[in-house]
Amino acid sequence: MTVSEGEASGALSIDVADFIDHVPVGGFQIRLLLTCAAVLFLDGFDTQAIGYVAPVLAKEWSLTKGALGPVFSAGLFGLMIGALVFGPLADRVGRTKIIIFSTLAFGIGALATAFVHDTGTLLAIRFLTGLGLGGAMPNAIAMTSEFNPQRRRATMVMIMFCGFSVGAALGGLLAAWLIPQFGWRSVFVVGGIAPLIMVPILARRLPESVRFLAAHGRAPARVAQLLKQVSPRTVFSPDAQFVVREAQLSGLPLLHLFREGRTPVTLLLWVVFFMSLLDLFFLANWLPTILNDLGASVSESAAIGSMLQVGGVVGAFALGSIIDRFSFRALALVYFVAVFAVGAIGQFGHSVVLVTLAIFAAGFCIVGGQIAANALAAGFYPTSVRATGVGWALGIGRVGSIIGPLVGGVLLGGKWSTAAVFLTAAVAALCAALAAFALSRLAGMGGGTAAAAQASSIGATLKAATTAGT
Repeated sequence: MTVSEGEASGALSIDVADFIDHVPVGGFQIRLLLTCAAVLFLDGFDTQAIGYVAPVLAKEWSLTKGALGPVFSAGLFGLMIGALVFGPLADRVGRTKIIIFSTLAFGIGALATAFVHDTGTLLAIRFLTGLGLGGAMPNAIAMTSEFNPQRRRATMVMIMFCGFSVGAALGGLLAAWLIPQFGWRSVFVVGGIAPLIMVPILARRLPESVRFLAAHGRAPARVAQLLKQVSPRTVFSPDAQFVVREAQLSGLPLLHLFREGRTPVTLLLWVVFFMSLLDLFFLANWLPTILNDLGASVSESAAIGSMLQVGGVVGAFALGSIIDRFSFRALALVYFVAVFAVGAIGQFGHSVVLVTLAIFAAGFCIVGGQIAANALAAGFYPTSVRATGVGWALGIGRVGSIIGPLVGGVLLGGKWSTAAVFLTAAVAALCAALAAFALSRLAGMGGGTAAAAQASSIGATLKAATTAGT
């Protein structure tokens, strides 16, 4: 932690990022992580719900499998626009406001989905729902990143993001129970009411990012209060000044993603996100339908398909500390393994046990890899453009997530074999692996040494802050 004398006032100047880097992760950060995870839990449920109800929806409305592609992509297009718009907006107005608004928006959209009766209306509502879903994710990632020390940042962000995968996985299990009992609309009733209940809880309990407040010179008393919650044993001087020692980047946030040497990393991150999300949403949307075509019931298809997200949750917990240490080198290896896991799904399609294992492995690598990429992107960009950087990476990735379901519809409509379909999907994983490998070769992106390079003596500085307050 850096503590220095203010030049004019004599007040202590405390670097917020450095302070957080040198105190243990505590209960406040864990509670914040769980709150953001709850938002992404609901986000994951509502994002994947349309895939789980697709087989029964297609039969009820007499739709071909290819006709479902635009339905899937409408919501994903909304997700893309939401990430591209609400990421930069949050860098201006704050993370908390956008998270609350986004949760309200996708809750209303999901509830409205339960009352549609034609594909045109469904397309429009899924697009509007996607706007809210797209705004919540990058800001939950940025919020978690900014309250946690660098040495544990990837791990904490990845654990938080498991909320999305758990929501998507339980969505499949819940859909498997709800659809036979109450019909497909009940899935969206549950998926709409839950976020609306969450909104007042967020308004009461979700703090603004302490690094955002300090970087913008806002509410120093609130910054001190939040840091006191991070480190309850520290006492700050009443005239302490809180700063984030990063360049304040003015102007259009998007332009700063391509300045000061960030261009190659930004472009390669976009390739990773594009290919990873193309694969992820291809699998998430089409697995239940393909499994149903192979002979599994609607309930069995939803349950087996949910193993994709279960594997992702396991992957996030297993990979967190590895990503913190090895960064993009580990990410590249994970995506290389994904190539074989995704291809294996098409080879084992007629064996329940083997296809379940292959789907789990694909989830471990594709979903786990995407969660790791989110964390690494958040760690790369400075505070003033962090939500923009993560939001645009996710937004570009959403282009892939739109194309994935459409490609699946074309391949299945063209009577491609199951094996050929999944071999095609494996190519996207290979592209993500190569981009991650290229990132690992860039200077400073090898991982493992960043936290050590920034380490400094905490004992004297923490003592100085405490002594100043007393």
